[in-house]
Amino acid sequence: MSSISLKVNGKPYQVEADEDIPLLWVLRDHLDLVGTKFGCGIAMCGACTVLVDGKATRSCSVPAKSLENANIVTIEGLADNGGKALQDAWVENDTPQCGYCQAGQIMNAAGLLMSNSNPSDEEIDAAMNGNICRCASYTRIRAAIKLTIEQGGLS
Repeated sequence: MSSISLKVNGKPYQVEADEDIPLLWVLRDHLDLVGTKFGCGIAMCGACTVLVDGKATRSCSVPAKSLENANIVTIEGLADNGGKALQDAWVENDTPQCGYCQAGQIMNAAGLLMSNSNPSDEEIDAAMNGNICRCASYTRIRAAIKLTIEQGGLS
C-alpha cells in the first residue's frame, strides 16, 4: 500500500492504495466519485475520461500516484470548473440516450474547448473520435458542443 495525495475537483485527498492503481478506481472506490465510468479498461472507449490539468485523460490507464501534483476534474466538479455551459448545452440538445458514455463525452468535449475555443466540425469530430457511444448520439454531441461555442464557450 502507498499513500497517494490527489487534488480532485479543487479538494485535497489522501488515499491509501496500491501504488499502481489506476486513477479510475481511486475516484470510484476510494473517493466515491462514480460519475466517471468503467468501459474497456484499455483507454479505447473514453467512458473514463477526466480532465488532468485541463487535458482530457483516460483515467483507466494512468496510475493515480503519477498525478500527485496535477489538478484533476471529474464530471462531478466540471460545473464548478468552467463546464456548466457545456453541461447545459448537453441537456438543451437532449444529447444522451442511455447516458452511460456521456460523462466521458462531456469531459472530452471540455478538454477540446479548453484547448480550442472555436473548433470546426472536423476538429470536433477528430477530437471526439476516441469516445465511443453505443447509442450513436454523435450528431447531438457535436450540436451540444457547437451550442456551447455559440453561447460563449466554457464559463
